[in-house]
Amino acid sequence: MIGDPELDGEWGPAASAPAEVVEREPGRLPVRARTRPWWWVAAAVVATSALWAGGLYAYGDRTAEPEIRYRLTDDLCGQYKAPTLEGLLGGLPDAAAEAGSRHPALDWAACSRSSDRQASGRVFDTRATVELHKKIDPAVEFALDTPGSRMYVYDGGAWESVPGLGEQALVTRPGGETESGLRLRVRDGGAVFAIDVTIFDVRGEGVFDPRVDPLPDPDREALVAAAVEDARALMTELRTS
Repeated sequence: MIGDPELDGEWGPAASAPAEVVEREPGRLPVRARTRPWWWVAAAVVATSALWAGGLYAYGDRTAEPEIRYRLTDDLCGQYKAPTLEGLLGGLPDAAAEAGSRHPALDWAACSRSSDRQASGRVFDTRATVELHKKIDPAVEFALDTPGSRMYVYDGGAWESVPGLGEQALVTRPGGETESGLRLRVRDGGAVFAIDVTIFDVRGEGVFDPRVDPLPDPDREALVAAAVEDARALMTELRTS
């Protein structure tokens, strides 16, 4: 009858007992001292801890509160003067401030400035919006083409980078020659700035008056350069550190 190694104290055809076998005492069965696999348990623990720590680190980075280096006021028009755009577009005297809202996660405010000569057959409008993201870093979603931003991208247009402005800046690239207006977006820490420029051609009987001097027709490069300068000026006005 073939004996059970656990019972007989033998391991394999060689009858000599390994070091792990403890000599049995009289009247007791031999007991094998089981090899403890601590080396791979320890390795698994270390690997799991490393993965967990790495995941926690990445998760913490995503959810860490972003640095806020700017302030907001209820009357953003006090800081958004848009002098470069105003000089390029022939005046933007009509101003309207929007206090927006204050929230533990997000503060925002806006200011619109527009021309007042509809009789010239054209109206210019620029709007500055400032958002302070206090809980979630806006960098993750900044470059996404959101529905609100799509309003400024026509006929297959896209976004192009603007160097030297904040941590990241994008401006709409036109998709057609007839497209007018633009959106400039700037991210710096937890702050996101948007400068929108819209050009309306006024149509309709009794609106156009040929005696009124026409408003200028700026090219895109000049419009982008003016928006960049006014965005930089606004950021300087609101900068706290």
